[in-house]
Amino acid sequence: MDDKWEFWIDRGGTFTDIVARDPGGRLITHKLLSENPTRYRDAATQGIRDVLGLGSSDDLPTERIGAVKMGTTAATNALLERKGEKTLLVTTQGFGDGLEIGHQARPDIFALDIELPQMLYSDVLEVRERVDAKGNVLIPLDRAGAQAGLLAYFERGINSVAIVLLHGHRYHEHESILKIMARTIGFQHISVSHQVTSLMKFVPRGETSVADAYLSPVLNRYKDRMSQELRGTKLMFMGSDGGLCNGDFFRGKNAVLSGPAGGVVGMAKVSEKAQIQRVIGFDMGGTSTDVTHYNGTFEKTLET
Repeated sequence: MDDKWEFWIDRGGTFTDIVARDPGGRLITHKLLSENPTRYRDAATQGIRDVLGLGSSDDLPTERIGAVKMGTTAATNALLERKGEKTLLVTTQGFGDGLEIGHQARPDIFALDIELPQMLYSDVLEVRERVDAKGNVLIPLDRAGAQAGLLAYFERGINSVAIVLLHGHRYHEHESILKIMARTIGFQHISVSHQVTSLMKFVPRGETSVADAYLSPVLNRYKDRMSQELRGTKLMFMGSDGGLCNGDFFRGKNAVLSGPAGGVVGMAKVSEKAQIQRVIGFDMGGTSTDVTHYNGTFEKTLET
């Protein structure tokens, strides 16, 4: 890597910020608008061109680039603005409203007018099947009914599907059959709950799978554009957990807090070097603002 460029990119809703390190170790910073269609197609790759002194139509010299590491609010903003992919939820018959009912948690216990959160999926397909908690098949999967239902929604223009069956985290057969059906029909993105997350509870497993199906197509379109221009270059994305993920395995469920997580980790590392024990971070972007605190240890949660 010593004889190649490295780029660290933060793509926000309004601006994209780039820190580059040249082969000699010199650091260079650059800032440009995230959306400027009259000048360039993608801010991150255009920023790399600007730093390297290339024109907007020049091919990127990937042989000179060692790695590109990136945090993005593409998924965050799509979630906040409800601009994700139109998604179908496929679930066990009788549980079509399970995610809408949720935990019945009430943030304000004395509120008379309870506003339920808006669901990310646009339609629900209940399939006839049932497996108990010990893996016994109580009702075999109605393959013909499931096939007809999936085909009907696909013909309506839905291309993304989340498959979440009762006890599907442990017993995968019915979910796997539905996945093959959906792929054969032509769904472009399929999130299967036992592959998305190992959470055993129906609601968090379902919510995570739906979020993955809702956001992954948006993220994949962006990743594909980046990969085409950076073919052969090591491309990594910041995940919600504050760690870097290989671009090939980066998906919607990992990306919800991609941009903000990078800011939190950066704040923590700077405060440690400055030997400051308690800090507050304020990350204000064009779409959202994130406020964090750090006292020497990271707090982690599996549900949010």
